[in-house]
Amino acid sequence: MGEPVSTIRNLGPASDQAFAKAGIHTAEELRNLGPDAAYLRLLKAGVRPHFIGYYAMVMGLQGRPWNDLSPEEKVQLRARFDTIKAQAAAGKDEGRTRLDAALREIGVLDPDGS
Repeated sequence: MGEPVSTIRNLGPASDQAFAKAGIHTAEELRNLGPDAAYLRLLKAGVRPHFIGYYAMVMGLQGRPWNDLSPEEKVQLRARFDTIKAQAAAGKDEGRTRLDAALREIGVLDPDGS
């Protein structure tokens, strides 16, 4: 077995558990998937979206401190993060009514449908 996910800069022991829930057990698996595909798997596994967690992972995969990003990079990463969240939400709408999806979109229902 390879090195745990937490050996990647900015990721700690809690990351090992979260990524394992998403079927990602090693740092090598995470690197091979890339940040966007890995984060999408996290969201589909039930991890709540968190922008700082996302960009900390991206920075860590680049070997950079979590807070080492320019304002321009932050804007770009925010757009990627929002796209990933939308992809994850689209998967949750399978088998649900269009009304449920609309209510979640405007904030009447929580993202998990409750």
